[in-house]
Amino acid sequence: MTWWRALRQTTRSGLAVERTRLEPLVALRGAVGLAVVIGVSLALFGPAVAASSAFGAFQAAIATFQRSWRPRPELAIASGTSLAISTFLGYLTGSHLLLFLALLALWTFLAGLSWSAGPTIGLIATSNVAIMLVTITLPTSVAAAAGHAAMMVVGGAVQAALVIVFPVRRWGAHRDALADALAAEADYARRLRHDPVAPFDPAPLMTARAAAHITPRQARTRPAELHGARGLAERIRPVLASLADPALGVPAEGPERDRVRELLAAAGAVLDAAARAIRHGTPVDLPPAAISTFRTPDTGTILKGPPHRAATRLGTLLRDVVEVATGTPASASTPSAPAAPPASGVVGDHGPPRSVGTAQAEGTAMPGEGCPQPPTPPGGTLVRPGLTALVPAASKAIRTDLNRRSPVTRHALRVTTVTVTGYAAGTFLPLGHGYWAPMAAVMVMRPDFSQTYARAVARFGGTLVGVALATALVQLAHPGTYLSGALAAASAGLMYLLMRTGQFAAQACVAAYVVFLLGMGGEQWTQTVPERVVLTLIGGILAMAAYAVYPAWETPRLRTRLADWLAANGRYAAAVVAHYADPAGKNCPDVRTALLAARTARASWQEALERAEHEPVRHRGLSRAAAADAGQALSQLGRVAMLLEAHLPDRGTPPVPAAAALADALRTATERGAQAVRERRVPEWNAVRDALDAWDPGEAPDRVVRRGGTLLLRALADLSDALDTAAAPMLVDGTDTNVRTGKADGPQGPEDPTTR
Repeated sequence: MTWWRALRQTTRSGLAVERTRLEPLVALRGAVGLAVVIGVSLALFGPAVAASSAFGAFQAAIATFQRSWRPRPELAIASGTSLAISTFLGYLTGSHLLLFLALLALWTFLAGLSWSAGPTIGLIATSNVAIMLVTITLPTSVAAAAGHAAMMVVGGAVQAALVIVFPVRRWGAHRDALADALAAEADYARRLRHDPVAPFDPAPLMTARAAAHITPRQARTRPAELHGARGLAERIRPVLASLADPALGVPAEGPERDRVRELLAAAGAVLDAAARAIRHGTPVDLPPAAISTFRTPDTGTILKGPPHRAATRLGTLLRDVVEVATGTPASASTPSAPAAPPASGVVGDHGPPRSVGTAQAEGTAMPGEGCPQPPTPPGGTLVRPGLTALVPAASKAIRTDLNRRSPVTRHALRVTTVTVTGYAAGTFLPLGHGYWAPMAAVMVMRPDFSQTYARAVARFGGTLVGVALATALVQLAHPGTYLSGALAAASAGLMYLLMRTGQFAAQACVAAYVVFLLGMGGEQWTQTVPERVVLTLIGGILAMAAYAVYPAWETPRLRTRLADWLAANGRYAAAVVAHYADPAGKNCPDVRTALLAARTARASWQEALERAEHEPVRHRGLSRAAAADAGQALSQLGRVAMLLEAHLPDRGTPPVPAAAALADALRTATERGAQAVRERRVPEWNAVRDALDAWDPGEAPDRVVRRGGTLLLRALADLSDALDTAAAPMLVDGTDTNVRTGKADGPQGPEDPTTR
């Protein structure tokens, strides 16, 4: 991508205003807290202290808006306290330029490194540096600086208290996350009716898992419908895929396929009903047609073997989902597992599986759950650590990223250089209010290219609009001190409301907020507006130039991300296959842990790929077409492993000895293949191919794992083809050598893997 095209895309992204769900009550709570702090400070201490306390309350409210499933009061207190410390130290050194620049450099560098600990901590630290540049100009003595700092702490405490006293949708975000996961699976079931190999994005399931991390105190008050449904949703997805896929399920056409389509449509309707009930906290309203589809005995006569097993498990899981969403045991109106078919002669088909509650009571694993899971806290709660417990993890993450190759460290060096340069330039320029340039730079700079450039454009555009509107209102109304404070609180409330719609709208509200707040302190618009516009432009240009001069491109790291995903998918596939060799699960790896690691690696790859698409650099060894084909191959690898997971044998099922050799081959070959990808070599899969060639089909009474192994090899071969960008040699007659050898048809030639 050229620089011109990259700039156009980032400009459009920065100026875009997205349509999203607004939360007016949450915005009103933040604005009320800010108004209370401003009003009390004005009445007791005057405009200067009111401005400082307002900045503390403003930043504390933003901290509670970060990506947290429940607003955390401790974040508001931590934000206000850290801003108070920064302001006090900044005032002490502010009269000595070199000393203050040293403090500013240290503070900015630490704020840049804090992005390693997560976006919430990074944003709070960055905002503290930016606001400190303004607040250190308000006190007039050391005692006054201490008073201003104390009021900033009070501002954070007020916002924290409001979060506790006036919670808004206490479990609303958790309900939405779980409902979105169920709705995504409902949509997946409907898409599988028309496309049996339709892709599924696990992002909603990952989001629901993140929402399920709660503290032990929250676990005691969590609604019953939010406990257990996520685990059921995790098990439903592979069952849906295995029921629809022709390779391990029913033929592409015929009465079996028609029956599968009916079951998938009914599953989608049941999942949608459960999602609506969980989202709104209402009883489940199941469609009668969906209930009758699962209760009919025809399924047992139409579907046989693995497809019937999948249909049976799907009915049981849907019944459990309805039980959880309703909060009561299932009744006759809920879907049930289809009746057992006549003896099919398929090993492992033992009729309808037990319910989740029965399996847990007996201490055994449900089919499809994989190996026995490690012990969990009471009630199966995913424990979220407290704020103090996050400190060691954050410190470790920062130490890990503290090297010159790390994007976070490069960001810290960039933002430190730009902030110090901008402050020095603003100090010596004959404009006044020189802190606007470094403040703009530190607020727009992020560790990646697209966010930095988009935010720079959005900040300058939003500043122009916000300053123009606020200045016009000041000229028309000539507000006094208290009215200016009220307008500042209103602007902040509007920013809280619109902050999810994009940076442009939020920055316009922030610009108006600052104009009104400084006007409350007695500064005229003619003293702030021209300087802010010019210096904001200078700060944005410095930030954009710094990234161009000292970048941290994601494109060269794509191979590393791809290799990590390959290795994680290989471990997941090996863990699943190993369970067929040891159904009792005594020696096999943990399937669930491997699956979560594979999902994390996939998300990292997709995030890196999205960033790389907007970078004005060459592919450097991995073109966009190769990246797309490689990603598709690894998605297929994970999908086949998921299909095998859906048919994991019961504990009493006879083991498949050949599966152990295949699992070892998969684990070893994918690790070596990942290293080959990092070294820009084409990986080879001879070990996996040899394990399949040595497989005696007579050893596998249930051929699901053998078929799955062939599909896994084909996906790995597709990955090698995607990474083999060298042109194939041509024969004398002009044909491709791959066509003559059958390589173009996959690892086993044109043979259909489902026939083996």
